[in-house]
Amino acid sequence: MATTTPAGVRGGHAGSEGAAASEGASAPADREASEAAMSPAADKGHPAFEGGSPMTHRQILEALSGLLLGMFVAILSSTIVSNALPEIISDLGGGQSAYTWVVTAALLAMTATTPLWGKLSDLLSKKLLVQMALIIYVAGSVAAGFAQNTGTLIACRVVQGIGVGGLTALAQVIMAAMISPRERGRYSGYLGATFAVATVGGPLLGGVITDTEWLGWRWCFYAGVPFALIALLVLQKTLKLPVVKRQVKVDWAGALLISAAVSLLLVWVTFAGDAYAWLSWQTYAMTGGAIALGLLFLVVETRAAEPIIPLRLFRNRTITLASLASLFVGVAMFAGTVFFSQYFQLARGESPTMSGVMTIPLIVGLFVSSTVSGLVITRTGKWKAWLVGGGFLVTGGLGLLGTIRYDTEYWRIAVFMAVMGLGLGMMMQNLVLCTQNQVAPRDLGAASSVVTFFRSLGGAVGVSVLGAVLADRVTRYVEDGLAALGPGGASMGQGGTGGGGIPDLDALPGPVRTVVESAYGHGVADVFLYSAPFALLAFLVTLFIREVALKGAPSGAPGTASDTATDTAGR
Repeated sequence: MATTTPAGVRGGHAGSEGAAASEGASAPADREASEAAMSPAADKGHPAFEGGSPMTHRQILEALSGLLLGMFVAILSSTIVSNALPEIISDLGGGQSAYTWVVTAALLAMTATTPLWGKLSDLLSKKLLVQMALIIYVAGSVAAGFAQNTGTLIACRVVQGIGVGGLTALAQVIMAAMISPRERGRYSGYLGATFAVATVGGPLLGGVITDTEWLGWRWCFYAGVPFALIALLVLQKTLKLPVVKRQVKVDWAGALLISAAVSLLLVWVTFAGDAYAWLSWQTYAMTGGAIALGLLFLVVETRAAEPIIPLRLFRNRTITLASLASLFVGVAMFAGTVFFSQYFQLARGESPTMSGVMTIPLIVGLFVSSTVSGLVITRTGKWKAWLVGGGFLVTGGLGLLGTIRYDTEYWRIAVFMAVMGLGLGMMMQNLVLCTQNQVAPRDLGAASSVVTFFRSLGGAVGVSVLGAVLADRVTRYVEDGLAALGPGGASMGQGGTGGGGIPDLDALPGPVRTVVESAYGHGVADVFLYSAPFALLAFLVTLFIREVALKGAPSGAPGTASDTATDTAGR
């Protein structure tokens, strides 16, 4: 049992609890922890439900229904526009950079605000926060549907991203507050299944909406609004968590600095190699500014009473390694969901609807592995083998996808996608799970959001970098292909990729269309190939994560911060 409390995980949390958190209160806290651990609710792995009785499986499912619906909305907001993006950008007169920024803007907002949502969940009502996130998402979605240019659309995507950041972070936090780590694997499977349904349903729904004349792509942004409103009502009725009333001390300075640092970094990555050279004064200014803001953020966090990211959490090796692995996994995960639509539509000439259908193997793999791993982890309490296996499969899947071309047999691509999906399903939720198993209840929101933050950061940076790589590769391959057509190739290819725009394949002459399709097929394959080393790094990092058997008491219960986590923290 717990005999010591390493400062890297439990101690040093100053602020609203003031003197009550002093060493003099440690003995009563230990007694409370022991009593909570021996209570019937803790034995069953379920927290108290309002009146003190343990939550049944049915009560947990009722409480999770609105939360899962909210998570469905969050994922849907990203996936539903993926297959519609080529047509959206074409209609609004944008190019490849606008295509990338429509995705990156939402990821950037989600990345920058995730730690803030997580910290707020440690201070305020989690139910109120998740409802606020839904309202913000609805506002951004409705505004995006009315956008008349790419600039307005990108701004609306930022608003959407803020709401999605809250939904993503709070879903993990609320689950941890209701369910013990040991039982959480079972319910994380439901979360993974929701993720899979939204991921496969989003592109399909978006493709159908885009291909339907009397609807059009603008309805892709409206489609999630009814689900969000239903989620609001369901959450109001079913989600009943105790409200932690504490003096709110939000680290606004830290939130601003981390947001500015990430934003500056992504702006640099997006325009480097296009608006200016990679080695230029703009590069030095932006990277230097991002580093300076990052260092200033670290200074602020060491002095903040309620830091947005408690740096002491990183004294725990599991949290540090899980965050690193999430960073690398984020690159692989978003590379798959963003660039497959361009491959199927621009390299194979498929419609938006068929583009969604053809990504089903990826989602089936994710659905199966996330569900099965959750059930097995619940029964055994062991999770590391799933992380290691997932890292291996993601690396292999991306490496195989790096060999595809525009005319590769579809069954091969389907197998490669399924391998990648199996790996992602094993890793995503379990990286959060192993982190939550290591922290005290007061740090649950911050720790959960840290892992989600790094995953989103990896995705945002990955999409920006890989989008720039894709644009460069496609341009190069098109030029080589047109040159191979002879003297008339250049004249026939005018407008194919001119000005960095998204080409209209139907308007191109036959030989030029083949060149463009080949260029996109090879370019997207290069994107997958360059993503594989990041997945390999995630695999190597998971090898060094020390496995700690999952606890049987809910993380949100009073005093359940000790025992296993404190015994093994920092190892």
